[in-house]
Amino acid sequence: MSGQVWNTDTLGGFMYSDELSDYLRTELQPLSRFRQFCDIKEGKGYGKGDLFNWNVYSDVETEGDKLQETNAMPETNFTITQGTLTVTEFGNSVPFTKKLDDLSRHPVKEVINKVLKNDARKTLDRAAHEQFDATVVTMTPTGGNSTSSVTVETGGPTITNNIGMGIDHVKAIADIMKERDITPYFQDDYFAIARPTTLRPFKNELEAIHQYTESGMQLIFNGETGRYEGIRFVEQTNIPTENWTNSLSDAAYFFGADTVAEAIVEPEQIRGKIPTDYGRSRGIAWYYLGGFGIVHNTAAGTQNRILKWATDSVI
Repeated sequence: MSGQVWNTDTLGGFMYSDELSDYLRTELQPLSRFRQFCDIKEGKGYGKGDLFNWNVYSDVETEGDKLQETNAMPETNFTITQGTLTVTEFGNSVPFTKKLDDLSRHPVKEVINKVLKNDARKTLDRAAHEQFDATVVTMTPTGGNSTSSVTVETGGPTITNNIGMGIDHVKAIADIMKERDITPYFQDDYFAIARPTTLRPFKNELEAIHQYTESGMQLIFNGETGRYEGIRFVEQTNIPTENWTNSLSDAAYFFGADTVAEAIVEPEQIRGKIPTDYGRSRGIAWYYLGGFGIVHNTAAGTQNRILKWATDSVI
């Protein structure tokens, strides 16, 4: 079977050897970065089908104004659109033998629990990222190499991003988000998520600038490294590089509130396999039933809450 067995060193034999360290070590693991910013976490419940919908209400068609005493009260309306996501199953398992469990110095179930929890965290974070990446609003440096201005597009980027992201780009992006009336994610702050190398040129420029104002900072999110121009920056390494042709930058996501919906039917959990083969064949799995969906994603209008630092030329 595919799984952990005693008679193959790399699959189980190494779990007991002469003078084996008692310290339990696993490979380095990134923490969740994108999933922590999924704003809508709702229990969908059983027996309701695999689709989860939410309503999006527009502003009123005609704004209010001063009233004349003899005129009737003006009337207007608003529109309702719906977003949807599909609930699906996620999971993974590691089978193991009774012999391995009986003879191993390290507790097999504890080891498998730990590696499966790491796998669940990374898998669900990637699923959340897929929806962040589905945004139709992209930003590139104007002309591909402007150090101060960015171009916003809604049909996919048409400019090759040919410069590292700097503080003037961040200033321009902050202004764009405010001008689009994007609601801040937390208190008065927006957020951005990117790989460390994407943020490095920007962080180098910030060395002489105070990045954080401690007053009012009540919550620090996983991976958060600094704050500038009302944007709080989070580093992530779970999502691989997009391998941009010139390697000068990589994808970054700027966003306010109401980003991605997560509909949860069954939260992630660890499950044990019912032993088979007279108790000799065992296993442990993680399981999750739910789904993720970007909340606002229309090319027309200014309702999008996620803007991607992007390029049109990727290997």
